[in-house]
Amino acid sequence: MQTKITIVGAGAAGLFCAGLLGQKGYDVTVFDNGKKLGRKILMSGGGKCNFTNLTVESSNYISDNPHFCKSALKRFTQWDFIQLVNEYHIAYHEKEHGQLFCDNSAQDIVDMLLKECQKGHVKFMMQTQVEDIDSDGQGFKLHTSRGMIDCENLIIATGGLSMPALGMTSIGYKIAEKFDIPVVPVRAGLVPFTLHKPLLDGLSTLSGIAIPVEVSNKRISFKGNLLFTHRGLSGPAILQISSYWQAGESITINLLPDLTFDSSFKPLLAQNRNQTIKNCLAKILPKRLIEELIKLKLINDVTVKQLDLKQQQDLYNTLTHWSITPNGTEGYRTAEVTLGGVSTDALSSKTMAVKTHPNLYFIGEVVDVSGWLGGYNFQWAWSSAFACAQGFN
Repeated sequence: MQTKITIVGAGAAGLFCAGLLGQKGYDVTVFDNGKKLGRKILMSGGGKCNFTNLTVESSNYISDNPHFCKSALKRFTQWDFIQLVNEYHIAYHEKEHGQLFCDNSAQDIVDMLLKECQKGHVKFMMQTQVEDIDSDGQGFKLHTSRGMIDCENLIIATGGLSMPALGMTSIGYKIAEKFDIPVVPVRAGLVPFTLHKPLLDGLSTLSGIAIPVEVSNKRISFKGNLLFTHRGLSGPAILQISSYWQAGESITINLLPDLTFDSSFKPLLAQNRNQTIKNCLAKILPKRLIEELIKLKLINDVTVKQLDLKQQQDLYNTLTHWSITPNGTEGYRTAEVTLGGVSTDALSSKTMAVKTHPNLYFIGEVVDVSGWLGGYNFQWAWSSAFACAQGFN
């Protein structure tokens, strides 16, 4: 079989790139090891697909080269993708922090991408494993579970290692290494934390409780919900900080992100001075959490009137500077993204082509560009795919 362009990976980046190239008149074939197109799209956002964000900046991305993503993001913006969504009359809504979700189902986005591919007569070979790749300097030979495939241009859109249950593999990194392309060490990102015992034993009893917090480390902070789980801590704020966390580091949790001491906390204590600390704080925090903090000896369950001004300030500081050192993360099984990947130093930021192999390209999550929670990783998929397609004249 001979094809002009082969794309490995039928995820967000692969499908979008295939449609763009097919409509430019190229002979495009997409290979994937799964049965379904866009598996990660379908399960994302609780099945509603957070397909982009109203505010997209390079600062929303993590990479060894923070400037690399700027070119692609500028040339195909969130507004460009929203325009395509509108052309297909897909209903969507905005959630907090500019996140855009489908009203109906993530299937709407997959159907749109498939129709774009159909316009370009893109061919698909699903349930096909790519086992090895050779190059003669002119093109590529793919050793697949369906035999040998020849192509002139090869685009790798295989994603990362997150969510292995969806069939994610390390093939993209192996292909890079085969062609001596450096790979930044990978790890799980946007992932829940696990906790050490005995802290886990106490906090796991709060499983299912979510509270607004601000969580920070020495480098960055995020506001959002924290969710207590049977294994540790999750929720949007925790997932965000996890991408900036290194093993052994502590994180600081502000349980009162919107309350200042003078204007909010001190008046609360004054209004409830005859109550116990537990009952007073239960007006602003879950009572079960307060009970756990008492068990952990972080706060004392005395009456409010027993506290002098310094002790009131100390109590406030305890609640706004709760330091926890996670045991680790839940790993790729529940991670939403893979940090690291194919080094951007090896790629053209304009075309996503490998500098030493100009007919080999890497796009999407396989590249060392990882976005925040909130539609940023999908936007990188669309933007990097567009940059790649634009590189073909």
